[in-house]
Amino acid sequence: MSDKEQTRPAEDRSPPEPEQTSPKRTPTPQTIPRAPEAGEQEQPPRRPEVEELEDRWRRALADLDNLRKRYARELPREREAERAKVAAAFLPVVDNLELALAHAGADDPGTIVSGVRAVRDQAVEVLRSLGYPRYDETGVPFHPEQHEVVSVVDGPDTTAGTVVQVLRPGYGEPGHQLRPAAVAVSRKQE
Repeated sequence: MSDKEQTRPAEDRSPPEPEQTSPKRTPTPQTIPRAPEAGEQEQPPRRPEVEELEDRWRRALADLDNLRKRYARELPREREAERAKVAAAFLPVVDNLELALAHAGADDPGTIVSGVRAVRDQAVEVLRSLGYPRYDETGVPFHPEQHEVVSVVDGPDTTAGTVVQVLRPGYGEPGHQLRPAAVAVSRKQE
């Protein structure tokens, strides 16, 4: 054995590679077609239509993902804008309450009461414009979506299940309420 062969590891007994004479030529890897294993089916070549559909599908998924990310970024801004809109709608109410407090020392208490009543009406109007109209009707049939019963009273001249008194008004419409009205309802006469 020569000195070169003795320095190579024992498990590598392949013949030495011939030196390449041309540096321009690089060996190209050759792929050997492999036979399908047991239970594996050979894949047919892909058609251009299928590749185009897969490309469109991937693009649609990427667009959907980008849309979700954009909405996640915009949602806090939109919420803050709505909060600012509601707060701005109530600013005149607060201003008028401050004016009422400033005139609390007036000699005529009727003026103060009418001023506070006007501020209350203004606040009710703001709620109505935001989509929550006030309801505080008496003499109407009890409706569980609009009313919350806090007491039941005997009403000799009313039918059973009629709203006799509104203790706290409700705001909103059925299915879209801020709160139900707290009411007293008449019961059946025995």
